[in-house]
Amino acid sequence: MQSPLTNRKINLLQATSINMIDMVGIGPFVVIPFVVSQFSTGGFIWAWIFGAFTALMDAMIWSELGAKYPLAGGTYNFHRIAFGEKGGKLMSFLFVWQTSIQAPLVVASAAIGFAQYLTYIVPLEWWQQKLVSGGLVILVFLLLYRKIETIGKISVIMGSIVVLTIVWIIISGLTNHRYALEWVPAGKDSFFSLAFWTAVGHASVKTVYAYLGYYNVCHLGGEIKNPAVNIPRSIFISIFGISLLYLLMNISVMGVIPTESVHAGDKYLVSSFMEMLYGHTAAVVVTVLILCIAFSSLFAVVLGYSRVPYAAAVDGNFFKPFAKLHPTKQFPFVSLIVLCTVGFIFSLFMRLGDVISSILAMRILVQFIGQGVGVILLRKKYGKKGLPFKMWIYPLPVILSVGIWLFLLVSTEWFALWGLLIALVGVGVFFLTRRDESAQS
Repeated sequence: MQSPLTNRKINLLQATSINMIDMVGIGPFVVIPFVVSQFSTGGFIWAWIFGAFTALMDAMIWSELGAKYPLAGGTYNFHRIAFGEKGGKLMSFLFVWQTSIQAPLVVASAAIGFAQYLTYIVPLEWWQQKLVSGGLVILVFLLLYRKIETIGKISVIMGSIVVLTIVWIIISGLTNHRYALEWVPAGKDSFFSLAFWTAVGHASVKTVYAYLGYYNVCHLGGEIKNPAVNIPRSIFISIFGISLLYLLMNISVMGVIPTESVHAGDKYLVSSFMEMLYGHTAAVVVTVLILCIAFSSLFAVVLGYSRVPYAAAVDGNFFKPFAKLHPTKQFPFVSLIVLCTVGFIFSLFMRLGDVISSILAMRILVQFIGQGVGVILLRKKYGKKGLPFKMWIYPLPVILSVGIWLFLLVSTEWFALWGLLIALVGVGVFFLTRRDESAQS
């Protein structure tokens, strides 16, 4: 059997950049209007704080697992090890199964969002937007069809664009503040009201989506230098840095644009914000930078997820062709081709809002809650000895994380059923393929 990919060329700066450009894609720019519209005042900021807290609790789990088991595939390996011989095969297969559908959805969300924002600069018909989104997926595929050390350098450049763009937005808003924000909800929308937490639930489905990606290095575990140290550090640096940027960006933008004028369907809120301050030319410039960020995120997403089916196939727990590495460039080219092809198809036929809710609903049960259970099983079996990173105040982060994910799953409404259905179909496929293998042997 072919050995798993271990080509440790990505350093801490590059790993953090890969995480950050995955987190800050088109997400924060397209979800701000939806989040703001859920609240009558400045309460929208709590949905972003809730998202950051969710990421932080979940990061404890990812860091402990990623530092201990730095292999290509991330969750695939965590599940395989944590759930034992029989349960591990099922859970790890389910993760790869849902990833083969969910990862292309993530690709599609970035591509669709890119095309949507582009219409601020260039008026496009529906079919033209689809040509743009599909073409973007093809371009990312061509860029990723190369050696990993080259990709690490590209990621640092892209990460710099991400940070500098958001800092420009923040400075512009803070230096031109016009409206005071009421952060503390009161009256019928107080902290203790059902209405407030219902709004937080609906809005946090979108804010959590904007934070996802802090764990991308775990999928590249076999390619990270000094992973026991660099994987946890890159995760926490990414979360703290991006959380601060998100909060400041929201405060800046909504200090210039009155909250009551924002509607869920507003497509170019940040571009409109810049146009109000500096005119149309500045708005076009920031739109171009946002498009660069969306492209960078798509780049990081495809890079990370292309390693997941590969790792499973190498382990004999997914379809064999995915185990192939490129003969000269040494990357999982079959996995890359398949994910980009399916992502291309999704980008042509799906709507952005539905894609975002589908992504979160599909990942919660198998990936996020599954990992919470898995880390408890590993602690029970092996204790905490030999762990390069030990989560703080264990098991409280696990309990909080699982509770939050269940809350968010309910908040996705009917998309939760979609996520459950995909998992059930995956269980059927798993046992069907195992039965066929037994019959052939």
